[in-house]
Amino acid sequence: MMQPQIILLKEGTDTSQGKPQLISNINACQIISEAVRTTLGPRGMDKLIVDGRGKALISNDGATILKELDIVHPAAKTLVDIAKSQDAEVGDGTTSVVLLAAEFLKQAKPFVEDSVHPQIIVKSYRKAVNKVTHKLLFIVKSYRKAVNKVTHKLLIIVKSYRKAVNKVIA
Repeated sequence: MMQPQIILLKEGTDTSQGKPQLISNINACQIISEAVRTTLGPRGMDKLIVDGRGKALISNDGATILKELDIVHPAAKTLVDIAKSQDAEVGDGTTSVVLLAAEFLKQAKPFVEDSVHPQIIVKSYRKAVNKVTHKLLFIVKSYRKAVNKVTHKLLIIVKSYRKAVNKVIA
């Protein structure tokens, strides 16, 4: 006989599901991205963060800012985890990763609002990634061929200059 499923939640826990919850998740992630958006780039601005104990921190590093924020929302925490993974793997690009992920969510939001199933949205993103990957590989291969042609021509020019210089010197 099948046992009933028992789920224990803290008092006051939001138990919403479906489209409203997805939209809430997207909105929470967008708020996190807005917190670090202005720190990006050579003209990135510093943020002043004051914790509960009154300790102040000034930084324009996305990873540092995200570490200092007390984030409770599960989807927003996931976005912060993405940034931490990027920092651990590469050591840079945390702000870019957060902004990119938030932008993907922002672009998906109208489809969610139109009741497109999330699996269809994810499947479409995967198709897009495959197409972009193939196009980038094509560009890299084309670039490599072009560089090889230029390198070959430069080698011929260098050899001809060397012959000319040797004739002048001799």
